[in-house]
Amino acid sequence: MSAFRAIVVGLGVQGHKRRRFAGDDYVGCVDPVHEKADWRNIKDVPLDSFDCALCCVPDDPKIELLTYLLGNGKHVLVEKPLWAAKEGDIERLDALAKANGAVCYTAYNHRFEPHYVRMRDLIRSGDLGEIYRCRMFYGNGTARLVRNSEWRDQGAGVLPDLGSHLLDTVAYWFGERLDTFEVYTSNCFENQAPDHVIIGTEAGKPKIELEMTLLSWRNHFTCDVFAENGSAHIESLCKWGPATFTRRMRVLPSGRPPEGAVTLVEDDPTWVEEYSHFKGLCQDGAQADLSNDIWLNTVLGRLSEDAIAKAAKP
Repeated sequence: MSAFRAIVVGLGVQGHKRRRFAGDDYVGCVDPVHEKADWRNIKDVPLDSFDCALCCVPDDPKIELLTYLLGNGKHVLVEKPLWAAKEGDIERLDALAKANGAVCYTAYNHRFEPHYVRMRDLIRSGDLGEIYRCRMFYGNGTARLVRNSEWRDQGAGVLPDLGSHLLDTVAYWFGERLDTFEVYTSNCFENQAPDHVIIGTEAGKPKIELEMTLLSWRNHFTCDVFAENGSAHIESLCKWGPATFTRRMRVLPSGRPPEGAVTLVEDDPTWVEEYSHFKGLCQDGAQADLSNDIWLNTVLGRLSEDAIAKAAKP
């Protein structure tokens, strides 16, 4: 098998992670200001020197950057969310990737979290019966760091940042891309942009509630799924572990349910797993599919306007 050569575009926090987990595939990096960058501009990189680009850049330059890379048949892993101000831009990228046989993959690394996979498998097995309600909470304590970053503390703030993960998880677990979410509450407690937002949908089943914040001084994730035959729960992620998955089996007519729990104490496995998945897609000649990104861009665009408006009210 021929070598697989990866460059990193954007040598910030995410870029350093991507460079590390690319391992021996890594051949260089692009960054306009970082002193250790090999090139300042993507167009300075010889096209015959790399096969894929791991793009860890702010939202605004993503469309132009990906247009160049995909137009030259280069595979792309881009940090979430894949945001576009103009309707049709992501559809155009999708067509460009397909026309040039390139993979365009948006990184939602939580899909490789062991308990996320366990929850998906349980839901799809049907063992829980009818799913009534799902609620998720995703919080970190980065409000001050975001406030001190001019490009991060703007727009809808925490909603596209953490909300994109939560919405993607809904699609991953339930196989549905709903456009019925509403903003329940949006606040700017410490930041210029919203730093605490709750969204949800009461249309159909399951009912879903998603809460996200930059004000959780201990990084944390929780999930509760309530269903006909019992419930399932996630407490924390591996990177913030210990992480526990609990399943409770309903007792009829009533009573304390038996439960089983799996607790993991391990390093975050998602970065290695996701890069391996992306590399496999590229080497197997998989076709690009940005339908999930098109849905997320539409939903987040609509919700972002509402979140900004609600947060601005006195």
